[in-house]
Amino acid sequence: MTTPAPAPAPPPLEDAHLAARRITRLSVGVAVVLIAMKAFALGASGSVSILATLADSVLDLAASLTTFFAVRWAAAPPDEDHRYGHGKGEALSALVQAGLVFASAIFIGWEGVQRIFDPRPVTAGFWATGIMVVAIAITAWLVWMQTQTLKKTGSLAVAGDRAHYAADLAANVVVLIGVISGAFLGAPGLDAAAGIVVAVWLFWGATGMLKVAADHLLDRAVPEADRAAITQAVLTDPQVFGVHQLRTRMAGQVMMIQMHVDLDAHQTLDAAHAIVVAAENRVLSQYPAADILIHADPRGRTRPQADVPAVTTPAPAEPKAVEAPTGPAPKGPWS
Repeated sequence: MTTPAPAPAPPPLEDAHLAARRITRLSVGVAVVLIAMKAFALGASGSVSILATLADSVLDLAASLTTFFAVRWAAAPPDEDHRYGHGKGEALSALVQAGLVFASAIFIGWEGVQRIFDPRPVTAGFWATGIMVVAIAITAWLVWMQTQTLKKTGSLAVAGDRAHYAADLAANVVVLIGVISGAFLGAPGLDAAAGIVVAVWLFWGATGMLKVAADHLLDRAVPEADRAAITQAVLTDPQVFGVHQLRTRMAGQVMMIQMHVDLDAHQTLDAAHAIVVAAENRVLSQYPAADILIHADPRGRTRPQADVPAVTTPAPAEPKAVEAPTGPAPKGPWS
């Protein structure tokens, strides 16, 4: 069975943080423009589906501002009180975004149900339709820009921001259908129904955002493909006889990696150190934004935890002696 390929290595952290900051500024600007446009359309048309998407855009602005500050806080280096850095601020931002989208879905759904029983005509249909078309184009452009940034950074906060704007894009299409139905087809009930569809769509999207944020905050391990790639990189050296107690988690855009490795019990400390340094370098070559801690165990004198399977390789007939490196040990992003 072929092991799936690991995720591509992220770019240097500073480049990733700069890209995330740029896209969050753009997201806030787009949210402000959309609110102004939809407020005008609502005043002209009285459409419940436009009211729904306006309320969602207001929450989008709140979510985008949360993301704006979260990516800057998450990029701050470790300090005395946060030795692992501030990366989980991105997950906290995504959690807040999920809560805001849930609130938006409930409000929009309630308003839609009310208008089903008390339908109101949609006026100024041409204005409302034109504004919604422009809003769809702007939102689509923002989602595309966020997708490009996400490919470069892997930022959880940007992913959450993109998720609700992607939901908005689909929701705006539904709203456009509702406005056309209410203004030109004489079916205001369809406008209210469009608002309810938007609410259901947003609720579904918020559920996915909540799961991703919770996984990050609860230290879910990185995907199996990445764990396999890390293990393989360490075991490339035949002097590493096994890897056990491998632990991984994400702290923002930094992968935290800890493990124990089995080495020849009769090696000098310098030789063992050289093997560990080389293993760290191999992992860092694939995951530059990683913070790695490797503990060397004398082979045969420890056993892995029962719930963490060990990965071993056959011992060579005569382990080679390794000279200690003359240069400094490799540095992770926060070393």
